Amino acid sequence: MKKKIKIKRAPNFKLPSSNKNIIELKKLKNKFVLIYFYPKDDTPGCTIETNDFNSLLSKFKKLDCLVIGISKDDLKSHNKFKKKYKVKFDLLSDVKKNAIKAYKVWGKKKFMGREFMGLIRSTFVVKDNKIIKEWRSVKVKDHAKEVLDFIKNY
Repeated sequence: MKKKIKIKRAPNFKLPSSNKNIIELKKLKNKFVLIYFYPKDDTPGCTIETNDFNSLLSKFKKLDCLVIGISKDDLKSHNKFKKKYKVKFDLLSDVKKNAIKAYKVWGKKKFMGREFMGLIRSTFVVKDNKIIKEWRSVKVKDHAKEVLDFIKNY
């Protein structure tokens, strides 16, 4: 028996993008929208994850899937990060943490024995403004391929 996936409405957001536009989720007309939340531009895990999504971008596009990265970094930081790694998709700036909190990806983290509040690396696949799959506390190794495989087989 196939496990029933609980589908829930994707919280809408309206955020400034590295392409100088404002991106609003409910206005996107792609078949799939892949939203990945990542802690910080140009840090080891975030760079690996972004580069992995970037290297598979043409395969996501063939499936009519738009890839979007979101962090609380400002556009200046995003643009520097995009240029350095030749990122070919939009990075959205959520400095006020509106989307981050709406998707419940802001929470307690631990690093080197210290606890603090931060962005928990998470990925969502949205179709028709509904979340059809989510990954929380993502490990970056092979994650982009796992997401691509999910969309291919959906």
